[in-house]
Amino acid sequence: LSGQRIACTFKEYELLRFLASHPGRVYTRDSLLNQVWGYDYFGGDRTVDVHIRRLRSKIEGLGLGHTFIETARNIGYRFNCHS
Repeated sequence: LSGQRIACTFKEYELLRFLASHPGRVYTRDSLLNQVWGYDYFGGDRTVDVHIRRLRSKIEGLGLGHTFIETARNIGYRFNCHS
């Protein structure tokens, strides 16, 4: 992000890559599970929340002063590339 690297797991990377490739578009947890984890994933949808929380923590650690992953209340998440 902004030319800086963050250390992340494969799924964190896949989630960030997917959201960043569709900036501004809101995705539900179920949609993200299907797109990133695949249709055969049988875990809970809160897995997305955990991965988002970890990504946000790592991004905040860069000190960029911008929230790249936003919550669309009661809907899901979106990537915001604008400050």
